Amino acid sequence: MKEELLKLLKENAYKKGEYTLSSGKTSEHYVNCKPVTLNGRGLTLASVMLLEHVEKDSAAVGGLTLGADPIVSGVALVAGLDKRLLDGLIVRKEPKGHGTGAWIEGPELPEGSKVTVLEDVITTGGSAIKAATRLRDAGYVVERVVAIVDRQEDKEADEFMESVDLELYSIFTLKDLSEE
Repeated sequence: MKEELLKLLKENAYKKGEYTLSSGKTSEHYVNCKPVTLNGRGLTLASVMLLEHVEKDSAAVGGLTLGADPIVSGVALVAGLDKRLLDGLIVRKEPKGHGTGAWIEGPELPEGSKVTVLEDVITTGGSAIKAATRLRDAGYVVERVVAIVDRQEDKEADEFMESVDLELYSIFTLKDLSEE
């Protein structure tokens, strides 16, 4: 399963060239997991593997829109097929401009519920930390981030995560994708 997902990521998510990342940094490596996570087989494989790292006492998985949208839904679905109750929460980048002005979409959970944050690609950790902060502000407990790919271009993401009491788990590193 892991080898099949890695093959899909290498073929459909990884490119080598000169790119500007969402963090503003430049890199010769580009990773966009959406072509894989928006593919039925790719999403299934990624969801099963991400679920393995979701804390057993989590009531939900959540993440920042747009990268986390398919994997939050996929992990909640795979958990449900395994008879594990796990809700999905999507964190907006801006509050909803009408109605309740909500930052978070999904079922309302009791205060103190544990939520594991999911991310497709981690570079600096900024998106995952933004999601974790919003979820914590809503009264949830967030201790872990699980990513499909950790770029590991430097230790910035790990240090940033630790500075806000988050542990980072990833299925793959950039090195896994860039190896021939």
